[in-house]
Amino acid sequence: MTAAPVSESGLAAAMRPFGESTMLPAEAYTSDAVLAWERRHFFAGSWVCVGRLDALLPDGTTQHACTVGDVPVLLAREQGSAGTRAFANTCRHRGHELLGDGESSSKRALVCPYHAWSYDLAGCLLAAPGFREVESFDPSAHGLVPVPAQVWHGWVFVNASGEGTTSFEDHVGGLAGLVAPYAPETLTLRARHDYVVRANWKVVTENYHECYHCPLIHPELCQVSPPSSGENFDLPGAWVGGSMDLRDQAVTMSFDGTSRGRPIDGADQRHVLYLGLLPNLLLSLHPDYVMTHRMTPLSPGETQVECAWYFPDADVDPTYAVEFWDRTNRQDWAACESVQRGLASPHFAPGPLAPNEDAVHQFVTAVGTGYRTGALPV
Repeated sequence: MTAAPVSESGLAAAMRPFGESTMLPAEAYTSDAVLAWERRHFFAGSWVCVGRLDALLPDGTTQHACTVGDVPVLLAREQGSAGTRAFANTCRHRGHELLGDGESSSKRALVCPYHAWSYDLAGCLLAAPGFREVESFDPSAHGLVPVPAQVWHGWVFVNASGEGTTSFEDHVGGLAGLVAPYAPETLTLRARHDYVVRANWKVVTENYHECYHCPLIHPELCQVSPPSSGENFDLPGAWVGGSMDLRDQAVTMSFDGTSRGRPIDGADQRHVLYLGLLPNLLLSLHPDYVMTHRMTPLSPGETQVECAWYFPDADVDPTYAVEFWDRTNRQDWAACESVQRGLASPHFAPGPLAPNEDAVHQFVTAVGTGYRTGALPV
Protein backbone atom coordinates (compact mmCIF):
# COMPACT_ATOMS: atom_id res chain seq x y z
CA MET A 1 0.00 0.00 0.00
CA THR A 2 1.28 3.46 -0.93
CA ALA A 3 -0.14 6.38 1.03
CA ALA A 4 -1.20 9.51 -0.83
CA PRO A 5 1.38 12.31 -1.15
CA VAL A 6 -0.41 14.50 1.39
CA SER A 7 1.21 15.98 4.48
CA GLU A 8 0.41 13.87 7.53
CA SER A 9 0.10 16.92 9.76
CA GLY A 10 -2.54 18.44 7.50
CA LEU A 11 -4.30 15.10 7.18
CA ALA A 12 -4.28 14.59 10.95
CA ALA A 13 -6.09 17.91 11.45
CA ALA A 14 -8.76 16.93 8.91
CA MET A 15 -9.24 13.53 10.57
CA ARG A 16 -10.04 14.89 14.03
CA PRO A 17 -13.56 14.34 15.44
CA PHE A 18 -16.32 16.52 14.08
CA GLY A 19 -16.22 19.88 15.79
CA GLU A 20 -12.43 19.82 15.99
CA SER A 21 -11.49 18.99 12.40
CA THR A 22 -10.59 21.13 9.38
CA MET A 23 -10.70 20.87 5.60
CA LEU A 24 -8.13 18.70 3.89
CA PRO A 25 -4.75 20.35 3.30
CA ALA A 26 -4.40 22.50 0.19
CA GLU A 27 -2.36 19.97 -1.78
CA ALA A 28 -5.32 17.57 -1.71
CA TYR A 29 -7.09 20.01 -4.05
CA THR A 30 -4.21 21.50 -6.04
CA SER A 31 -1.47 18.88 -6.48
CA ASP A 32 -0.89 16.96 -9.71
CA ALA A 33 0.73 14.18 -7.67
CA VAL A 34 -2.32 13.83 -5.42
CA LEU A 35 -4.69 13.65 -8.40
CA ALA A 36 -2.49 11.03 -10.07
CA TRP A 37 -2.66 9.00 -6.86
CA GLU A 38 -6.45 9.44 -6.68
CA ARG A 39 -6.89 8.34 -10.29
CA ARG A 40 -5.13 5.07 -9.55
CA HIS A 41 -6.49 4.35 -6.04
CA PHE A 42 -9.92 6.04 -5.91
CA PHE A 43 -11.04 6.05 -9.55
CA ALA A 44 -9.32 2.99 -11.04
CA GLY A 45 -9.13 1.12 -7.73
CA SER A 46 -12.74 1.56 -6.64
CA TRP A 47 -16.22 1.14 -8.15
CA VAL A 48 -16.60 4.10 -10.52
CA CYS A 49 -19.70 5.05 -12.49
CA VAL A 50 -18.84 5.33 -16.19
CA GLY A 51 -22.36 6.20 -17.41
CA ARG A 52 -25.73 4.71 -18.32
CA LEU A 53 -25.73 1.33 -20.02
CA ASP A 54 -28.18 2.41 -22.71
CA ALA A 55 -25.97 5.40 -23.57
CA LEU A 56 -22.67 3.51 -23.57
CA LEU A 57 -23.94 0.41 -25.35
CA PRO A 58 -27.22 1.25 -27.11
CA ASP A 59 -28.93 -1.32 -29.31
CA GLY A 60 -26.60 -2.39 -32.10
CA THR A 61 -23.43 -1.35 -30.26
CA THR A 62 -21.28 -4.20 -28.95
CA GLN A 63 -18.25 -2.40 -27.53
CA HIS A 64 -17.26 0.96 -26.06
CA ALA A 65 -13.91 2.25 -24.79
CA CYS A 66 -13.44 4.60 -21.85
CA THR A 67 -10.73 5.58 -19.41
CA VAL A 68 -11.47 4.83 -15.76
CA GLY A 69 -9.07 6.68 -13.52
CA ASP A 70 -5.82 6.05 -15.33
CA VAL A 71 -6.78 2.67 -16.84
CA PRO A 72 -8.12 2.21 -20.40
CA VAL A 73 -11.19 -0.07 -20.25
CA LEU A 74 -13.31 -1.75 -22.92
CA LEU A 75 -16.98 -2.53 -22.30
CA ALA A 76 -18.55 -5.30 -24.36
CA ARG A 77 -21.89 -7.06 -24.51
CA GLU A 78 -23.73 -9.51 -26.73
CA GLN A 79 -26.86 -8.31 -28.47
CA GLY A 80 -29.84 -8.70 -26.17
CA SER A 81 -27.76 -8.95 -23.00
CA ALA A 82 -28.93 -6.93 -20.01
CA GLY A 83 -25.42 -6.59 -18.60
CA THR A 84 -21.91 -5.88 -19.79
CA ARG A 85 -18.43 -7.29 -19.52
CA ALA A 86 -15.37 -5.13 -18.98
CA PHE A 87 -11.80 -5.77 -20.05
CA ALA A 88 -8.48 -3.99 -19.92
CA ASN A 89 -8.38 -2.13 -23.23
CA THR A 90 -4.97 -3.49 -24.15
CA CYS A 91 -4.19 -6.12 -26.76
CA ARG A 92 -2.40 -9.19 -25.41
CA HIS A 93 0.17 -8.93 -28.20
CA ARG A 94 1.83 -5.52 -27.89
CA GLY A 95 -0.60 -3.60 -25.70
CA HIS A 96 -2.29 -1.50 -28.40
CA GLU A 97 -5.77 -0.24 -27.49
CA LEU A 98 -8.54 -2.14 -29.26
CA LEU A 99 -10.62 1.04 -29.49
CA GLY A 100 -9.67 4.65 -28.87
CA ASP A 101 -10.97 6.38 -25.75
CA GLY A 102 -14.65 7.27 -26.24
CA GLU A 103 -15.02 5.17 -29.41
CA SER A 104 -17.72 2.55 -29.98
CA SER A 105 -18.20 -0.30 -32.44
CA SER A 106 -20.97 -2.62 -33.58
CA LYS A 107 -18.64 -5.42 -34.71
CA ARG A 108 -19.12 -8.94 -33.41
CA ALA A 109 -15.43 -9.24 -32.56
CA LEU A 110 -12.88 -7.04 -30.81
CA VAL A 111 -10.11 -6.46 -33.34
CA CYS A 112 -6.80 -4.80 -32.60
CA PRO A 113 -6.02 -2.24 -35.34
CA TYR A 114 -2.27 -2.77 -34.92
CA HIS A 115 -1.68 -6.43 -35.83
CA ALA A 116 -5.28 -7.72 -36.20
CA TRP A 117 -5.36 -9.93 -33.15
CA SER A 118 -9.08 -10.51 -32.56
CA TYR A 119 -11.22 -11.55 -29.61
CA ASP A 120 -14.84 -12.52 -29.13
CA LEU A 121 -17.14 -10.46 -26.91
CA ALA A 122 -16.30 -12.75 -23.99
CA GLY A 123 -12.63 -11.76 -24.33
CA CYS A 124 -11.36 -15.07 -25.75
CA LEU A 125 -8.67 -14.88 -28.44
CA LEU A 126 -10.08 -15.80 -31.85
CA ALA A 127 -7.14 -15.17 -34.14
CA ALA A 128 -3.49 -14.17 -33.92
CA PRO A 129 -2.13 -13.78 -37.47
CA GLY A 130 1.14 -15.63 -37.99
CA PHE A 131 0.88 -17.78 -34.86
CA ARG A 132 -1.07 -20.71 -36.30
CA GLU A 133 2.09 -22.72 -36.94
CA VAL A 134 3.74 -21.86 -33.64
CA GLU A 135 3.25 -25.05 -31.64
CA SER A 136 4.09 -23.47 -28.30
CA PHE A 137 1.46 -20.76 -28.71
CA ASP A 138 -1.66 -21.35 -26.58
CA PRO A 139 -4.57 -19.08 -27.59
CA SER A 140 -6.37 -19.75 -24.31
CA ALA A 141 -3.50 -18.08 -22.42
CA HIS A 142 -3.89 -14.82 -24.34
CA GLY A 143 -7.48 -13.72 -23.77
CA LEU A 144 -8.27 -10.18 -22.73
CA VAL A 145 -7.83 -9.38 -19.04
CA PRO A 146 -11.28 -9.06 -17.42
CA VAL A 147 -12.02 -6.35 -14.85
CA PRO A 148 -15.07 -6.30 -12.54
CA ALA A 149 -18.18 -4.57 -13.89
CA GLN A 150 -21.69 -4.16 -12.51
CA VAL A 151 -24.93 -2.65 -13.81
CA TRP A 152 -26.88 -0.99 -10.99
CA HIS A 153 -30.21 0.74 -11.63
CA GLY A 154 -29.14 1.34 -15.24
CA TRP A 155 -25.66 2.75 -14.46
CA VAL A 156 -22.45 0.89 -15.29
CA PHE A 157 -19.79 0.65 -12.59
CA VAL A 158 -16.27 -0.61 -13.20
CA ASN A 159 -13.40 -1.49 -10.87
CA ALA A 160 -10.72 -0.82 -13.47
CA SER A 161 -7.62 -1.94 -11.59
CA GLY A 162 -9.33 -5.14 -10.48
CA GLU A 163 -7.31 -4.92 -7.28
CA GLY A 164 -10.02 -3.88 -4.85
CA THR A 165 -11.33 -6.41 -2.36
CA THR A 166 -14.63 -4.64 -1.71
CA SER A 167 -17.64 -6.19 -3.43
CA PHE A 168 -20.02 -3.88 -5.24
CA GLU A 169 -22.73 -4.76 -2.72
CA ASP A 170 -20.52 -3.67 0.17
CA HIS A 171 -19.45 -0.53 -1.70
CA VAL A 172 -23.09 0.55 -2.13
CA GLY A 173 -24.08 -0.69 1.33
CA GLY A 174 -27.07 1.04 2.90
CA LEU A 175 -27.49 3.34 -0.08
CA ALA A 176 -29.25 0.49 -1.90
CA GLY A 177 -32.34 0.69 0.30
CA LEU A 178 -32.65 4.46 -0.17
CA VAL A 179 -32.38 4.36 -3.97
CA ALA A 180 -34.50 1.27 -4.66
CA PRO A 181 -37.94 2.93 -4.20
CA TYR A 182 -37.12 5.37 -7.02
CA ALA A 183 -36.32 2.52 -9.49
CA PRO A 184 -33.99 4.73 -11.61
CA GLU A 185 -33.60 1.95 -14.18
CA THR A 186 -37.26 2.43 -15.16
CA LEU A 187 -36.96 6.20 -15.61
CA THR A 188 -36.35 7.97 -18.92
CA LEU A 189 -33.52 10.40 -19.62
CA ARG A 190 -35.14 13.68 -20.65
CA ALA A 191 -32.25 16.15 -20.44
CA ARG A 192 -28.50 16.30 -19.96
CA HIS A 193 -26.09 19.19 -19.47
CA ASP A 194 -22.30 18.93 -19.54
CA TYR A 195 -20.26 21.40 -17.52
CA VAL A 196 -16.55 21.94 -17.03
CA VAL A 197 -16.04 23.36 -13.56
CA ARG A 198 -12.71 24.99 -12.80
CA ALA A 199 -12.46 23.35 -9.39
CA ASN A 200 -11.23 20.10 -7.88
CA TRP A 201 -13.71 17.22 -7.83
CA LYS A 202 -13.64 17.18 -4.02
CA VAL A 203 -14.54 20.88 -3.87
CA VAL A 204 -17.59 20.09 -6.03
CA THR A 205 -18.51 17.15 -3.78
CA GLU A 206 -18.08 19.08 -0.54
CA ASN A 207 -20.27 21.89 -1.85
CA TYR A 208 -22.96 19.35 -2.79
CA HIS A 209 -23.05 17.92 0.73
CA GLU A 210 -23.75 21.14 2.65
CA CYS A 211 -26.35 23.89 2.57
CA TYR A 212 -24.47 26.25 4.88
CA HIS A 213 -23.91 28.33 1.73
CA CYS A 214 -27.52 28.18 0.50
CA PRO A 215 -28.96 31.37 2.08
CA LEU A 216 -26.28 33.48 0.40
CA ILE A 217 -26.09 32.02 -3.10
CA HIS A 218 -29.30 29.98 -3.65
CA PRO A 219 -32.32 32.26 -3.10
CA GLU A 220 -34.48 30.19 -5.45
CA LEU A 221 -33.64 26.95 -3.66
CA CYS A 222 -34.41 28.46 -0.26
CA GLN A 223 -37.88 29.45 -1.50
CA VAL A 224 -38.86 25.79 -1.89
CA SER A 225 -36.61 24.00 0.63
CA PRO A 226 -35.50 25.27 4.06
CA PRO A 227 -31.67 25.33 4.00
CA SER A 228 -31.43 24.19 7.63
CA SER A 229 -33.82 21.25 7.20
CA GLY A 230 -33.21 17.54 6.95
CA GLU A 231 -30.71 15.12 8.40
CA ASN A 232 -27.73 13.09 7.24
CA PHE A 233 -27.59 9.30 7.11
CA ASP A 234 -25.09 7.08 8.87
CA LEU A 235 -25.30 3.71 7.12
CA PRO A 236 -22.70 1.26 5.73
CA GLY A 237 -21.09 1.77 2.34
CA ALA A 238 -18.77 4.13 0.49
CA TRP A 239 -21.21 7.02 0.31
CA VAL A 240 -22.33 10.17 2.09
CA GLY A 241 -25.71 11.85 2.07
CA GLY A 242 -28.88 13.06 3.67
CA SER A 243 -32.30 14.59 3.08
CA MET A 244 -33.83 18.05 2.95
CA ASP A 245 -37.48 19.02 3.45
CA LEU A 246 -39.79 20.62 0.93
CA ARG A 247 -41.70 23.67 2.12
CA ASP A 248 -45.41 23.18 2.73
CA GLN A 249 -46.43 24.78 -0.56
CA ALA A 250 -43.84 22.90 -2.64
CA VAL A 251 -44.15 19.42 -4.16
CA THR A 252 -40.72 19.36 -5.83
CA MET A 253 -37.63 21.44 -6.55
CA SER A 254 -38.61 24.02 -9.17
CA PHE A 255 -38.84 27.80 -9.21
CA ASP A 256 -42.43 27.82 -7.95
CA GLY A 257 -42.36 24.45 -6.19
CA THR A 258 -44.83 22.88 -8.63
CA SER A 259 -44.29 19.84 -10.83
CA ARG A 260 -45.03 19.39 -14.53
CA GLY A 261 -44.59 15.65 -14.23
CA ARG A 262 -46.06 12.96 -12.02
CA PRO A 263 -44.80 11.45 -8.77
CA ILE A 264 -42.49 8.46 -8.90
CA ASP A 265 -44.34 5.47 -7.46
CA GLY A 266 -42.90 4.67 -4.04
CA ALA A 267 -40.82 7.86 -3.79
CA ASP A 268 -40.74 10.05 -0.67
CA GLN A 269 -43.11 12.91 -1.45
CA ARG A 270 -41.96 15.41 1.19
CA HIS A 271 -38.18 15.17 1.06
CA VAL A 272 -35.36 15.35 -1.47
CA LEU A 273 -32.45 12.96 -0.93
CA TYR A 274 -28.92 14.13 -1.76
CA LEU A 275 -26.62 11.10 -1.92
CA GLY A 276 -22.99 10.86 -3.03
CA LEU A 277 -21.70 7.41 -4.02
CA LEU A 278 -17.92 7.69 -3.90
CA PRO A 279 -16.00 8.61 -5.76
CA ASN A 280 -17.96 10.21 -8.61
CA LEU A 281 -21.77 9.84 -8.67
CA LEU A 282 -24.12 12.29 -6.95
CA LEU A 283 -27.77 11.19 -6.81
CA SER A 284 -30.49 13.76 -6.13
CA LEU A 285 -33.78 11.92 -5.62
CA HIS A 286 -36.92 14.06 -5.96
CA PRO A 287 -40.57 13.08 -5.61
CA ASP A 288 -41.02 13.27 -9.40
CA TYR A 289 -37.57 12.99 -10.97
CA VAL A 290 -34.01 11.82 -10.36
CA MET A 291 -31.06 14.08 -11.12
CA THR A 292 -27.45 12.90 -11.22
CA HIS A 293 -24.06 14.56 -11.37
CA ARG A 294 -21.31 12.27 -12.68
CA MET A 295 -17.84 13.72 -12.16
CA THR A 296 -14.61 13.12 -14.08
CA PRO A 297 -11.49 14.95 -12.85
CA LEU A 298 -9.63 16.55 -15.75
CA SER A 299 -6.87 18.18 -13.68
CA PRO A 300 -6.40 19.17 -10.03
CA GLY A 301 -8.36 22.35 -10.75
CA GLU A 302 -10.86 21.20 -13.36
CA THR A 303 -13.74 18.72 -13.28
CA GLN A 304 -16.14 17.59 -15.99
CA VAL A 305 -19.66 17.23 -14.63
CA GLU A 306 -22.40 15.44 -16.54
CA CYS A 307 -25.80 16.42 -15.12
CA ALA A 308 -28.77 14.28 -16.18
CA TRP A 309 -32.49 14.34 -15.41
CA TYR A 310 -34.67 11.18 -15.41
CA PHE A 311 -38.49 11.09 -15.26
CA PRO A 312 -41.14 8.36 -15.03
CA ASP A 313 -42.75 9.47 -18.34
CA ALA A 314 -41.02 9.79 -21.70
CA ASP A 315 -43.20 12.70 -22.85
CA VAL A 316 -42.81 15.01 -19.85
CA ASP A 317 -41.44 18.49 -20.46
CA PRO A 318 -38.36 18.56 -18.15
CA THR A 319 -37.86 22.32 -18.38
CA TYR A 320 -39.26 23.07 -14.91
CA ALA A 321 -36.57 20.90 -13.29
CA VAL A 322 -33.74 21.56 -15.73
CA GLU A 323 -33.93 25.35 -15.61
CA PHE A 324 -34.13 25.35 -11.81
CA TRP A 325 -31.10 23.13 -11.37
CA ASP A 326 -29.10 24.69 -14.20
CA ARG A 327 -29.32 28.02 -12.38
CA THR A 328 -28.51 26.35 -9.06
CA ASN A 329 -25.62 24.45 -10.63
CA ARG A 330 -24.12 27.61 -12.07
CA GLN A 331 -24.41 29.34 -8.71
CA ASP A 332 -22.55 26.40 -7.19
CA TRP A 333 -19.90 26.30 -9.91
CA ALA A 334 -19.08 29.97 -9.40
CA ALA A 335 -18.64 29.37 -5.67
CA CYS A 336 -16.52 26.24 -6.23
CA GLU A 337 -14.28 28.04 -8.70
CA SER A 338 -13.74 30.86 -6.20
CA VAL A 339 -12.83 28.29 -3.53
CA GLN A 340 -10.35 26.69 -5.92
CA ARG A 341 -8.65 30.03 -6.54
CA GLY A 342 -8.47 30.60 -2.80
CA LEU A 343 -6.94 27.18 -2.24
CA ALA A 344 -4.06 28.14 -4.52
CA SER A 345 -3.23 31.20 -2.41
CA PRO A 346 -0.05 31.00 -0.31
CA HIS A 347 -2.13 32.45 2.53
CA PHE A 348 -4.67 29.60 2.60
CA ALA A 349 -4.89 27.51 5.76
CA PRO A 350 -7.53 24.76 6.20
CA GLY A 351 -10.51 26.17 8.06
CA PRO A 352 -12.92 24.53 10.53
CA LEU A 353 -16.22 22.93 9.54
CA ALA A 354 -19.48 24.56 10.62
CA PRO A 355 -21.86 22.70 12.97
CA ASN A 356 -24.18 21.81 10.04
CA GLU A 357 -21.35 20.52 7.82
CA ASP A 358 -21.32 17.02 9.30
CA ALA A 359 -21.78 15.40 5.86
CA VAL A 360 -18.69 17.26 4.65
CA HIS A 361 -16.84 15.81 7.65
CA GLN A 362 -18.01 12.32 6.68
CA PHE A 363 -16.70 12.87 3.16
CA VAL A 364 -13.37 14.36 4.32
CA THR A 365 -12.92 11.47 6.76
CA ALA A 366 -13.58 8.92 4.00
CA VAL A 367 -11.08 10.61 1.70
CA GLY A 368 -8.52 10.93 4.48
CA THR A 369 -8.89 7.27 5.40
CA GLY A 370 -8.42 6.38 1.75
CA TYR A 371 -5.29 8.52 1.56
CA ARG A 372 -3.80 6.52 4.43
CA THR A 373 -4.93 3.02 3.45
CA GLY A 374 -5.04 3.19 -0.35
CA ALA A 375 -8.76 2.42 -0.58
CA LEU A 376 -12.07 4.16 0.13
CA PRO A 377 -13.63 2.84 3.33
CA VAL A 378 -17.07 1.20 3.40
